Amino acid sequence: MKCNQAEPLVAAYADGEVGGLSRHSVEKHLRTCARCAAKHAEVLALRARLRAEVPYFAAPPGLGERMREIVRNTPPTRATTPRPSRLRWQWLGGGALAGSAATVVAFVMGTAVLGWRAGEDVVAQAVATHTRATLDHRLIDVASSDRHTVKPWLSERLDYSPPVRDLVGEGFPLLGGRLDTLGRQTVATLVYGYRKHTIDVFVRPDASAAPPLRELRGFNVVHAREGGWDWLVVSDASPDVLNDFLQKLLRETAKP
Repeated sequence: MKCNQAEPLVAAYADGEVGGLSRHSVEKHLRTCARCAAKHAEVLALRARLRAEVPYFAAPPGLGERMREIVRNTPPTRATTPRPSRLRWQWLGGGALAGSAATVVAFVMGTAVLGWRAGEDVVAQAVATHTRATLDHRLIDVASSDRHTVKPWLSERLDYSPPVRDLVGEGFPLLGGRLDTLGRQTVATLVYGYRKHTIDVFVRPDASAAPPLRELRGFNVVHAREGGWDWLVVSDASPDVLNDFLQKLLRETAKP
């Protein structure tokens, strides 16, 4: 199999939609072609990113039954046989109107749902931001373990000065920081290390009620409000590690 034959099949192969001899041929080609193998890796990375960042919304209970009820109560239309020219224009016009209506409905529903998610589920945003930074290799904008370097860098670019502490003595060294957007607000993200894990701490002036510890898409999230600050911690480290980390960070921040 040559590249011009393999390239159109790479995405389908990554989704498990290629079988039989074609699948064997694609696999053999990917082992010998660096360009197609790189494209395959990009498709897998994009799929992982979409699964991590794009929310899934289930239909509200009873929606199917309500739609069936509407159909049952809709009176039947009287069949007519229009002239060919009228039929053609009605078909075109009806298709255009139906397409426009579907587009408008999809847009309104999509923007309403996305707006609700943006305003309500900050945790999902934080997890998506952490995942995106990892995939894009942009975990850190300012790399330093010195809080006197990280804090001024962040403060210069924000309308507030976030508290920054290094917990290297507790096993959580400060790696640096970056800027992110959370709840339509530019926020400071402090980046810490723990063994082979990376911990993101989104810190901003006290803004919301603290949800309980939760797990989302394989990441653990802890949240606290203390000292006038809103702390949101995201990592794939275990919940007990994150709880311990956050408590130590809050105690250290409370010191004069």
